[in-house]
Amino acid sequence: MCIGGRVMAMPEPGMDEGYDYGTRVRVVRSLRNDGTYPGLDRGDLLVRRGAVGVVIGRGTFLQDQVIYSVHFLDVDRVVGCRDRELIPADAPWVPSRFEPRDRVHPRIPLGIRGEVVAPAGTPGEVLQVLRDAPGGVAYHVDFHGRILEVPETALAAPEEEET
Repeated sequence: MCIGGRVMAMPEPGMDEGYDYGTRVRVVRSLRNDGTYPGLDRGDLLVRRGAVGVVIGRGTFLQDQVIYSVHFLDVDRVVGCRDRELIPADAPWVPSRFEPRDRVHPRIPLGIRGEVVAPAGTPGEVLQVLRDAPGGVAYHVDFHGRILEVPETALAAPEEEET
């Protein structure tokens, strides 16, 4: 079986069954081309986090990693996904506005113990999405080497004008 340029063996008998053919699944992190997906450059976005697809096959990679062939109909792509990258499509899902590697800036000054450490408009990069943070979605954001946990409501995309 070949997915995104990778040749995979069929699963060994007795391996955990996981998702069956035809199961609707949701990808929990954005998937980027690792260089094996034909026709796209390394690092190009294949499927955005939260997208729903259908399992159309299953195999193994390096003899111990189960990889599912998932057809994401919205983008008409078949992508190889690891089990940890998938949840059932009907499982609870909290969408987020930003993804890891997205560029953002704070709408308001961000401080620690009264000291401003990231003034409004300071460029930053999202490192991690925290969907289960108290009060809603939050992010670990790198502002010039200082990593802060920031609620989604306090962030804007670079192209957004500050209000």
